[in-house]
Formats: sequence, structure tokens, C-alpha cells
Amino acid sequence: MSAPASRARVYGGLVLGVVAVSWAAPLIRFAEAPSLAISAWRLTFASAPLLLLALLRGRSELAALTSRTWGWLVLSGLALALHFATWIASLRYTTVASSVALVTTTPVWVTLFAWMSLSERVGSRGLGAIALCLAGSVLIGARDFALGGSALWGDMLAVLGAVLAAVYFVIGRRVREALSLGSYVGVVYSVAAVALLVTHAFVDSPLTGFTPRTWMVLVGLALVPQLIGHSMLNASVRHLSAPFVSVAALGEPVLATLWAVPLLGETPDWIQLLGGVMALVGVMFMAREEAQRQSPPPDMVPAAD
Repeated sequence: MSAPASRARVYGGLVLGVVAVSWAAPLIRFAEAPSLAISAWRLTFASAPLLLLALLRGRSELAALTSRTWGWLVLSGLALALHFATWIASLRYTTVASSVALVTTTPVWVTLFAWMSLSERVGSRGLGAIALCLAGSVLIGARDFALGGSALWGDMLAVLGAVLAAVYFVIGRRVREALSLGSYVGVVYSVAAVALLVTHAFVDSPLTGFTPRTWMVLVGLALVPQLIGHSMLNASVRHLSAPFVSVAALGEPVLATLWAVPLLGETPDWIQLLGGVMALVGVMFMAREEAQRQSPPPDMVPAAD
């Protein structure tokens, strides 16, 4: 394949990945099912082929893992399960624009966790990015507080989802030193799916009885944002720099907001747009700071939604 064709294929895959993950929030709004059930079935449908692939291609790799590493994998899976549960729940209370802008602040929390737990230094640009990102988040929260308590509750759930995604990513960066991406996501997605399915035994939330359209949406969530979207993003960093892919992934909240206008009738006002832009610019600078401070594994980017 010629060099121009190869570049076109790489960049085309990156664009496809960003577009695919941007459909997560609108699709969730079309699912007539509880948030917990949406999270459980999305991860169940996505984890099945990934776990099978991990068992077929990485059995020796998994067998060589220590009990300590398995503990980290379980903890990562639980964090991922809680991430989906909280973020998907946020879409029931606040707008797509607010939710996706806030949940995309994951790189900020990754840096803060590394600073607190590992004493890794944060530069002046990183501190400025954190301040800008938090200011944008506060602006979105203030706007939603004026609309009512439910919108603000949705914002808080989205931020919590970003924090939990950061936990998942930080653990993954540590475990991935001795584990391939396929084996890692096969195990972690399966742990998250099982955790969410088991949770239904202790809560009053239906897991079945949905309409055919809702089942199609649930399968679509697993296929498009999860398998196609995240796979293409992770494949892109094999040929492009991690900072470039991380910044390109910021197109997700922009596209999700655009889809929400005609499909859901959600038109963000100028305060919401300003807060979202501030948060995303802060995340962009933080992604660059994070890449210079400590690069993630070469085939893993912080995209968990």
C-alpha cells in the first residue's frame, strides 16, 4: 500500500472511531430501560467477543499473571462498571452537551491521581489546564443549578463518571506493562459486566422485558461506540501519537452535542457552550501535559464512555 493510501487509512480510522463513540450518548437516550440495565447489557454484549478472543489468543499470558495483578484487573473492572453506571445515569437528568463535556474531563483526574498517589510533578501548564477545566465545569453546573436540582445532579454524576474512568485508566496503565490490550479489555470488560449483572439481584431494577427497539439500541451501543469506536481509537495510536489521538477524541462531545440538536431537540445555550469549550480546552492542554509527563501504553487511549 502506498504511503498516501496508508495515511488516508489511518486518519480515516481515527475519524471513524471518533464518530462512532460520539453516538453513545444519543443512543442511550433512545433506550427505554433503566440506566443500570443499559450499562449491564452494553458491557455484556461487548465483553463476550473480547473475552473469547482473549481466551483464544492470550491463555498463556493470562495464566502467567500473579494474584496481585488479578486483583488490579478486578478493581479496574469495578471502576469501569461504576463509570458506566454513573455516566449513563447522568443522561437521565442533564443534557447530552453537559454530560459529555463533564465526563470527558478524565485526563484532569488522571493527572490529579498521579500527583496525589505517586507524587508526580504537575507543571504550571498542567495547573492552568486544571483550573480552566474546573472553571468550565463550574460554569456548566451553575447553569444547570439555575434550571433545577435534577440537572445539577446529572452534572455531578457525569463528573463522578469521569473520576471513575480515571481510576480505570490509571490501573490499566500500570497493569498493561505486562498485559496486551486484547487480554486486558477482555478481562476487565467481563468483570464490569458481571458486576453490573450481579447488582441487579440486590436492586429493584428490571433487566429484561424491554421493547425490540431498546434491545436494538443496546446491541448498537456495544457494537458502535464500544467495539468499533474504541477499537479504532486504540488502533490509531499504533500509527499516530497518543497526544494527537487524545486531542482528536475531544471531537466526541462536540459531535454528540450536534447529534442531540435534531434527534433530541436539545439546543445548548451560550453559557453551556462557553463552559463546555473551557472544559474541553483544559482537557486538551492536560492531555499534552499528561503525554509529556508519562505516556500511556502505545495502544491504549483514555476513552471509556
